[in-house]
Amino acid sequence: MGTDSRMQPLRLGDRGPAVADVHAALRSLGLLPATADGADPGLDSVEYDAGTELAVRHFQQVRGLSVDGRVGEETYRALSEARWSLGDRLLRYDPERPMRGDDVTNLQERLLELGYDAGRADGILGPETEVGLRAFQRDYGLTSDGTCGPATLRALRQLGRKVTGGRPQLLRQSASFVDSGPHLIGRRIVVDAGHGGADAGTTFGETTEADLVLDLASRIEGRLAAAGATVYLTRGRGQAPAHAERTAFANDARADLFISLHLDAHSSEHARGVASYYYGTGSGASSTVGEQFANLVRREIVARTGMLDLGSHPKTWDLLRMTRMPAVRLDCGYLSHPVDRLLLLDARVRSAIAHGVLAAVQRLYLPADADPPTGTFVLPSKG
Repeated sequence: MGTDSRMQPLRLGDRGPAVADVHAALRSLGLLPATADGADPGLDSVEYDAGTELAVRHFQQVRGLSVDGRVGEETYRALSEARWSLGDRLLRYDPERPMRGDDVTNLQERLLELGYDAGRADGILGPETEVGLRAFQRDYGLTSDGTCGPATLRALRQLGRKVTGGRPQLLRQSASFVDSGPHLIGRRIVVDAGHGGADAGTTFGETTEADLVLDLASRIEGRLAAAGATVYLTRGRGQAPAHAERTAFANDARADLFISLHLDAHSSEHARGVASYYYGTGSGASSTVGEQFANLVRREIVARTGMLDLGSHPKTWDLLRMTRMPAVRLDCGYLSHPVDRLLLLDARVRSAIAHGVLAAVQRLYLPADADPPTGTFVLPSKG
């Protein structure tokens, strides 16, 4: 559910050149042993075996991807990006084909540590990163050309951290949210109901994830709109936009917040509860306001529904990574669990979830001294 793969995923038992490419990437990362004596078995005979699957699962876990042991588009792209280290190539902004890679992430993190606003450390060299890079070059007497070459690298490596006392990105983002005021009038919020159209998502009998999350999205839309926000839904009943289309829609709308709604299922009879996800690598780079909102919204829903709290987790899914605003994916329970399913089929519970989302959005914009305890924020009852 974390990926939106348009390529046929590589999996256990597959063979061929694409599998050989995955092997090469895993070997370069030290996750597979080097080929013995430089032997070349031939591209068509390279097999996706149990060792490959284990290595892929390890890579997915570390990178914050869905851990399924298969290589779809997101995992394939992440393997390609992981090969790059800072200094391997010249880095510059290309609006047509933005550069991606771990070297870009390292550059962004270094600029952020030094106090320059390079945008989110997402491994995509966009216009914000170029602005931060040019500002750094200008301040340190380098040619301000927005290209990270040998001279810029030397300067970056020679300098210690400039900002202390907390992540500078967190300080910037939190301050801008609070400074913008506590009201929701004029806020642009995109609510994304997962799946749709021919893609029903998780199903149980006649109950589908796509239908339930669309109902949830409509309830959330009504409550946010009543509070003064401008709300956009990414799809209607018969539509199933790709993840790239959903994020592009939010970016084009210049949204302040992106909320993606899903339900879950699992073969274990014990799997139940509410989880939230925000952009993050698990090793420092993250959407700080996204993380804050993921915690707020999950706790509000748990407090109002009594569902099990499964925590908030960093992920590098494209749905969270490609949005230019704080983005959160919310898994509102397991259709495969009888208790969660009964709750989700109750319209009153779905209204309580919508109220929880509204309370969390409102709390996101409140200064700390005015923020009420979880589950106590009351707004006008409507819808």
